[in-house]
Amino acid sequence: MALPRPHRIDLFIAATGLFGGLILWSFGLYVTGDHVFGQRWATLIPLTVMAGTEAVRRTAPQAAVIVGTLAIVADQFTNGNLATVLMFTDVVYAAVVYGTPGQARRVPYITGLITVATTVGFLVWWQNAIALLVGVLTGMISFLPAVTGAIVRNHREAAEAARLRAEQTALLAEMDRTQAVVAERSRMARELHDMVANHLSAIAIHSTAALSLDEPATTQQALTVIRENSVAGLAEMRRLIGLLRDSSGDAEPAAAPTLAGLDALVNQSAVNAEPSGLVLVLDDTRKNPAGLPAPVELAAYRIVQESLTNALKHAAPGEVRVTLGQDPGALWVRVTSPYGERPGPTAPGSGAGLVGMRERVALLDGVFEAGPVTDGEGRKRWRVRAELPVGANDEERT
Repeated sequence: MALPRPHRIDLFIAATGLFGGLILWSFGLYVTGDHVFGQRWATLIPLTVMAGTEAVRRTAPQAAVIVGTLAIVADQFTNGNLATVLMFTDVVYAAVVYGTPGQARRVPYITGLITVATTVGFLVWWQNAIALLVGVLTGMISFLPAVTGAIVRNHREAAEAARLRAEQTALLAEMDRTQAVVAERSRMARELHDMVANHLSAIAIHSTAALSLDEPATTQQALTVIRENSVAGLAEMRRLIGLLRDSSGDAEPAAAPTLAGLDALVNQSAVNAEPSGLVLVLDDTRKNPAGLPAPVELAAYRIVQESLTNALKHAAPGEVRVTLGQDPGALWVRVTSPYGERPGPTAPGSGAGLVGMRERVALLDGVFEAGPVTDGEGRKRWRVRAELPVGANDEERT
């Protein structure tokens, strides 16, 4: 496996160090004299090797520090070159900054031990203060660069961690904003569908009847129902617009519907459903109708409203029964309607009503069921059933 190409900055540092060392060598400026290899050319070997380690200080820091250590030791047996020593300090620094995390932890400890061992060894050998000076110089060219590299690396890692945290925070904020927008759009879609679909379905069915039957009385009755539902639908649309306006608008939003208005809802739906042969019955079995959280009452009202709308559009002639009941900790709503083919005009459905009811119940951590069932007399009926917990805090449910 080929090594990565050296970084251009590392090549520049290596070339600069080699050039500076050659200038010092040409003028005969050595660190010491009278060593084992006193020839002038011997100093160039550690210098050249050290310049090579500088070229790979970033791409191969572990190999660079090992070879550099051998080169600096070899330099002690020659007259020595200051450029070789300076390049070694940079190689040690780079080994900590660019090396692996394990290497970055080991190098400061190793250089510290080498510094202490060198100081103690020369003290035992020479038994004078010069040994302390040698120890200080050893620490300056090995331990001090390693500690500096560790500090720089720690700062870089801390800055990178802070940057990642900032990106994660921004990402979470964007996700929260997106979820809030989606939730608000879903709420608006449910409100718009539940408020207007009932009236538009009645208008569609009665207009179809008026167009298909050439009877003045039937036409007059259909137009009357169409007008009533048009006016009611317009009022509901105005209410929705009022909900969407901010507090600086000139229209105050109307109060949300409650279960106290179910009688009026069922009566209005009964008028709309009469031409389809549907009879609507409200059966409220609750012993204590008051004291329900507002979100629960709104959800129950909308579920009944949407169920009656679906019955108006799809149910066969017969009885549509709305039943309310309350158990400890829960309000349940059940709407049953005849299931099967129906004569006369129908209104198309998109399935959005069932989705909206299911979403309303899910927001309250309730249970929702919708589908065909068989009653005790063997008749097939369509049943919508919702169980809504009543122990939730209002603010958590809005």
